[in-house]
Amino acid sequence: MVNFSKKEIELFTKVQTRAKLEAKELEKHFFDKKIRVLGVSGSARSINDMSQENSTSEWLLEKCLTEIKKLGAETKLIALRDFNIKPCKACYSTTNAHCHFKCSCYPEGETGDDMTNKLYDEVSWSDIIIFASPVNNYKISSMMSLFLDRLISMDGSLYPADKENPKDLELNKKHTEFIEQTATNKSGSGYLRRFAGKIGGMIISGHEEGASLAISQLYMTLSHYGFLFPPFSNMYAMSTVTQATKKDKNLQQSKYYVDEAKLLAKNLFEISKALKKSKDYSWTYDGRTN
Repeated sequence: MVNFSKKEIELFTKVQTRAKLEAKELEKHFFDKKIRVLGVSGSARSINDMSQENSTSEWLLEKCLTEIKKLGAETKLIALRDFNIKPCKACYSTTNAHCHFKCSCYPEGETGDDMTNKLYDEVSWSDIIIFASPVNNYKISSMMSLFLDRLISMDGSLYPADKENPKDLELNKKHTEFIEQTATNKSGSGYLRRFAGKIGGMIISGHEEGASLAISQLYMTLSHYGFLFPPFSNMYAMSTVTQATKKDKNLQQSKYYVDEAKLLAKNLFEISKALKKSKDYSWTYDGRTN
């Protein structure tokens, strides 16, 4: 057992109380009647840049968002190429309570990047997030991977025990020990899983191979973040190795794939609508570990 000073207990209890209050706000947001959908495009392609073509995965994302808006949802689209997102520094791997929300490696304000200053708020706003990425070398795009890495700050992370010195390693190790000893399975008592209850969908496009690998990457990460997935929660638009890439768009932007994007929108909307009506719906996790 670790012995905590009176000051440390005060600091850790304050953070724990704040987490419980935030958990109540997250639940209130979840059951709000509005359905908020965020589309995240991980493509680097733009007609105004080197490729001189717009992204197919983003084009399909736009079709999906248009359909889900018709069904009654509020929608936003963010293209990650338009934001400055710095790399995750893996503080979580040092000790759980060393990784904070919002990311204390790039503190909100002048020293923060767009992830801290803008994108965490957009993610928090959403009920549904649709992730769209091209296949880049048998995987999701580097931009999408960077975005997912930085989302760790929302998955279980708390506010720092000492906001004036958030990277006090010894204090943060003790904070981890405090959580392990005092938290229960009740949401908000320990680590705060901000994605629990959010719904995920995926759109992938590529020339030939890699769609299943890219989708699997997203599924594994998002599932462990706490996302929910309806049946048929992903789609992929592929071309063929037997033709040159210059012919990809005609195949990937066909009516068949547009219909797939619309079906994805309907499935995501229906599960969100159903869950918001289920007032007894809840999720549990072990607040002592993350």
